[in-house]
Amino acid sequence: MTIWTPTDDGQADLTSHDTFVHGAPHNTFQRMRREDPLSWTDWDAGEGFWSVTRHEDILALNRQTDLLSSARGIRMEDQTYEEYLARRTFQETDPPEHTQTRMKVAKAFSPKVIAGFEQQIRDLCDEILEEALAEDSFDATKRIARELPMRMLGRIIGTPDEDLPWLVSKGDALIANTDPDFTDHVLDKMTTDEYRMMPFNSPAGAELYDYAKKLMADKAARGDTEGVLHLILQPGPDGSTISETEFRNFFCLLVAAGNDTTRYSIAAGIQAMAHQPELLGQMQAGEIWDTAPDEIIRWATPALYFRRTAIRDFEMHGKTVRAGDKVLYWFSSGNRDETAFDQPFRVDLGRKPNKHLSFGQGGPHLCLGMHLARLEVRVLFQELAKRLAAIEPAGPHKFLRSNFVGGIKELPVRIRRA
Repeated sequence: MTIWTPTDDGQADLTSHDTFVHGAPHNTFQRMRREDPLSWTDWDAGEGFWSVTRHEDILALNRQTDLLSSARGIRMEDQTYEEYLARRTFQETDPPEHTQTRMKVAKAFSPKVIAGFEQQIRDLCDEILEEALAEDSFDATKRIARELPMRMLGRIIGTPDEDLPWLVSKGDALIANTDPDFTDHVLDKMTTDEYRMMPFNSPAGAELYDYAKKLMADKAARGDTEGVLHLILQPGPDGSTISETEFRNFFCLLVAAGNDTTRYSIAAGIQAMAHQPELLGQMQAGEIWDTAPDEIIRWATPALYFRRTAIRDFEMHGKTVRAGDKVLYWFSSGNRDETAFDQPFRVDLGRKPNKHLSFGQGGPHLCLGMHLARLEVRVLFQELAKRLAAIEPAGPHKFLRSNFVGGIKELPVRIRRA
């Protein structure tokens, strides 16, 4: 059975969020990889951009921070320098500034620290799955995939469980700000200029920051100096500290990216299980757990692309990229590149090597949360597989309306308990 077949005509408009409501336009990406691997796109809503679609090219360019900069924004949209300074997180900085900020919080996401969360994650999975699997049919994104990273988010940033649904809804409004199911301020459907100094051009950024200020005040009153939020506020080696704006943006990034990417990886993995029945048996046999999380995350590719900006002119594939040009690395294309992955449209839980691009491999922006994401995915599917005798689709799944975040927002499934 095919997990999912692309339906685009090979000429999809990558600037349109509506293009992605049926999933990433992989027929278009396949044509581009074959015919035009460095492709220019004009755009009515802003400056045009280059698309890099081959796996090897993305990997090579991502290493060259002296050639391509993150410090002009990481999304397709244009912004003024004033807007960039107001919205940026450490994702939108280059070394050495990026490295200095990263070092402050890296130990909170080290393999050793993350490994210590395994029993907590397993306990959470037990609660979540027993609640969800009490029914024969349900939306697996809502009942399972959304729940685990949401509850782990609370453990990471130290928030009360009762606050988490609100926090995650605001994170959704930020990162899925082009989907009317998640925000009343749809980026390309209305004027959002009054929020142009907020993260993701969204009013949710202001609400999250107000929450973060109160949270930190409450922690200070209790003498609580643990956790990633405390670490990010510490002075760097040169004595400098992050500004109030930078703290706001870091908190918003933590809430949004720390939840959505794992959610949509889990949803994609359950989608694969429902369409490739052999995956359940492989999981139950238990010999694939060293490789399965990365394959599920490759299949999901929650970040469809990241943008860079050329620092100077350079030549590639017989074309000249000019200084100041936007260059988009389409991870969603690279992760289905048939020259890098055998049968890229099937999930192979034993795939090795698996040089997927979902964590931004090859460059200094390698995902800080990748060890946590792998652990959450592994434990969730270990616990799910041992409870199931069968799982199948119970209706069509629905993707986000976004050309930036790739995810299944509705995933109806039918299950039979083991």
